[in-house]
Amino acid sequence: MIFLKTIRELINVARVFEIISGTHIRSLGLTPGQFDVIATLGNQPPMTCTELANKTLMVKGNLTVIIDGLLKKEIINREVNPEDKRSSLISLTKKGGDLFNSIFPEHMQFIAPICSQFENEETEQLRLQLVELKQKLIEYLPD
Repeated sequence: MIFLKTIRELINVARVFEIISGTHIRSLGLTPGQFDVIATLGNQPPMTCTELANKTLMVKGNLTVIIDGLLKKEIINREVNPEDKRSSLISLTKKGGDLFNSIFPEHMQFIAPICSQFENEETEQLRLQLVELKQKLIEYLPD
C-alpha cells in the first residue's frame, strides 16, 4: 500500500532530522527536549504548561521532567497564573534568555545548509501537503 510506504518515509525523514539536530543540540549542552522548551519560550510572553505542551508537541509527563530540570538550572521561572490560580505560567529567566540568544541562532546556522538545499516553493508545497495530511488524520483521533 503506497500510503503506508509514504508514512514510513515521513517517519524515517523525521528520525534522520532528529538525529542530525539532536546531535548538535547535545553538543551545546542541552537535550533536544530542553532546547525545544527554551526555543519555544524564547522571545515569547509567559505561557501555561498546557500551551507549552501544545507548542512543543511533548507529552505532559515528559514536559514536567524537563521543566523541573530547567527550574533547577534557573533557566526558567514558574509562577502562579494570575488569571487561573490552578495553573502556572512558564517563562525564561534572564539566564534562560541569554542562553536562548546564544544557542538558537547557533542551531539555526547549523541547520541552514540543510534548509538551503530546498527551494522555498518546494518546501512550502510539502508543508501544505503535510498540513492537509495531518487534518485528514486528525479526523480519526480517538475522543
